[in-house]
Amino acid sequence: MSKILKQDALKYHSEKRPGKIEVIPTKPHSSQHDLSLAYSPGVAEPCLQIAENKEDVYKYTAKGNLVAVISNGTAVLGLGDIGPHASKPVMEGKGLLFKIFADIDVFDIEVDANDIDLFVNTVKAISPTFGGINLEDIKAPECFEIEERLKAELDIPVMHDDQHGTAIISSAGLVNATELAGKKMSEIVLVVNGAGAAAVACSKLYLALGVKKENIVMCDSKGVIHSERTDLNKYKKEFVTERKLKTLADAMKNADVFVGLSVADAVSTEMLQSMAPNPIVFALANPNPEISYEKAKAARADVIFATGRSDYPNQINNVLGFPFIFRGALDVRATCINEEMKMAAVLAVAKLAREIVPETVNVAYNATNIQFGREYIIPKPLDHRLIAAVAPAVAKAAIDSGVAKHIITDWETYAEELILRTGHDNKILRQITNKAKQNPKQVVFAEADRYNVLKAAYISEKEGFARPILLGNLAKIEAMIKEYDLDFKDVRILDPRCERQNARLERFAQILYTKRQRKGLTFRNAKDLLRSRNYFGMMMVETGEADTFISGYAHSYKETIHPALEIIGCRADLNKLAGMNILITKKGPLFFADTTLNSQPDVKTLTSITLLAAEAIRKFNIEPVIAMVSYSNFGSAKGDSPLKIQEAVKTLHREYPDLLVDGEVQFNFAVNSELYTKIAPFSKIAGKQVNTFIFPNLTSGNAAYKIMQELGGVESIGPILVGSKKPIHIVQLESPVREIVNMVAYAVVDCQ
Repeated sequence: MSKILKQDALKYHSEKRPGKIEVIPTKPHSSQHDLSLAYSPGVAEPCLQIAENKEDVYKYTAKGNLVAVISNGTAVLGLGDIGPHASKPVMEGKGLLFKIFADIDVFDIEVDANDIDLFVNTVKAISPTFGGINLEDIKAPECFEIEERLKAELDIPVMHDDQHGTAIISSAGLVNATELAGKKMSEIVLVVNGAGAAAVACSKLYLALGVKKENIVMCDSKGVIHSERTDLNKYKKEFVTERKLKTLADAMKNADVFVGLSVADAVSTEMLQSMAPNPIVFALANPNPEISYEKAKAARADVIFATGRSDYPNQINNVLGFPFIFRGALDVRATCINEEMKMAAVLAVAKLAREIVPETVNVAYNATNIQFGREYIIPKPLDHRLIAAVAPAVAKAAIDSGVAKHIITDWETYAEELILRTGHDNKILRQITNKAKQNPKQVVFAEADRYNVLKAAYISEKEGFARPILLGNLAKIEAMIKEYDLDFKDVRILDPRCERQNARLERFAQILYTKRQRKGLTFRNAKDLLRSRNYFGMMMVETGEADTFISGYAHSYKETIHPALEIIGCRADLNKLAGMNILITKKGPLFFADTTLNSQPDVKTLTSITLLAAEAIRKFNIEPVIAMVSYSNFGSAKGDSPLKIQEAVKTLHREYPDLLVDGEVQFNFAVNSELYTKIAPFSKIAGKQVNTFIFPNLTSGNAAYKIMQELGGVESIGPILVGSKKPIHIVQLESPVREIVNMVAYAVVDCQ
């Protein structure tokens, strides 16, 4: 570790409040009444309830979401036997990971006990506090007996993560690696170097996956564990081989898989070269693997290689498992973590790696196109989908195997709750995407020679809701597709400037000329305009050659909206266009309009904006509750803005009595339902949660959504163009890939 990194690490752990975790109250505590409920005398009531029914402890306390991370510090990863005090930073770190990845609260417990009986009795004595026990960094072979005894004697989930976490994640990697290498689990010869806690647990789980016992060769520091050795404990004896092998080098010859849980540089290039074709090497010694990534790739171009490090592909990282395994176990009040639950986690992690990778993951790892293959056999730790993939799989397995005290029946709601726990509330995005997938459409991408747009087109096709039409220079787009390994399956590339498009250009020009000939446009001007991708792409939508159109990444809003008005135009009934942004917040989606087009809307325009927004929102099966905002609360201040809104509200109440809309009201009152109801009990939306905000002018609407987006840390979809005759949508300049994909999904739903 460099001197700088040492200094940074020490500063990180010591500055401000020392350590990495704290306890935060979850109930009100500001008044004397609050304190009397939290402690004496109010606390007596839940105590009495629990005394009558022990299971009520889950109802009235934090037990159901509280895990103990317990260690005696005898086998701290990379540091060895450093004792309980020195292990505390590691245990706090484990607690931090539990919280940020799965919203599980942790008390770290460092026990000064190397004696097995003393350690087990200590954990048993404190176990009523916790919903689960995560054993950590306890040396072998003691860790085996400790875990076995605690699992047998406690009725809450117990797992030694050093054993089973590594086993579960490496097994998921093995499932995918063998598929990519064209190998069958029942036929592979597998070498395990290391015979400690992780090695034994890994080997047992590999057997459950279908690896044959006679095909596993385990080595320790003295060589192969074979039948002639007399120095083996009972755990090593389970993996004795009858094969005439003595050294690791002997074992590696023609082996299909190597799993290293030992020490740095244990494997030479010659050993790797002696393995079977398409060898699978998991070199998991930390911080330095049994053979370096560079040496392995130089020795064997066909190797599928994984380490425990984050700076190389295929990191076998326990954080992919333990937070979500405990999350699923806690949520069904499992009495243990059994083999069925572990296998469910294996298969869930493996399956997730085969799915298309969200752009947020690409961005987090500074990558362009992570996809299932030899360099990606296991999900990345920052993939926010893990909680909703692994925890339900574990919970289902607990229920099916009969170890769950609480039964989940609504799995869709459970998945949504899991996503909310970690702050990834994308319910509306999933609704949009799922609806788009039901009836995919042809989407024109006007700026397909820009990477973000091209990648968004690729993801939209892969997700199954768009059939892309790419506009731009054919050679450039094809070169980018090859460079970034974007394997489109059904894509058309058109260049409006290409001679092959002349016939279509003539036809499009005639249509545009007919539309605009009384507005000063000549036929020649029309042809020139249609060599622009915005004009050309919108004309494809106008003529039915495509369903919807996406632009704006490299052009100003004004540049893009102008051809939309000339070619597509407004709906006749409302005769207005408006921009609406959807803001994804922890409280659910919020809708802001107008955010892009109407600078100083009059009463009629405000009315139209409100109706257009309401219509668009109902496409999500959401009933709009609309506040028309200003600096005034129902006449509390005078001015042009409040007066316009008052008139618009009168019109809406008279002509659309079923629409839940009212105003004028200040923004802070509108977002606070209790406060709003207090000042305006007479209002149509009193007692309801406002989800839609109509602004009196463009300045306020545009500023409001951008403030929310930048300072509030919320995700935005839009601005969505509402009011056009056909679905034309404009993304913001330099939009990230994720925002473009979101807009494409909405555009497809708009077509439907």
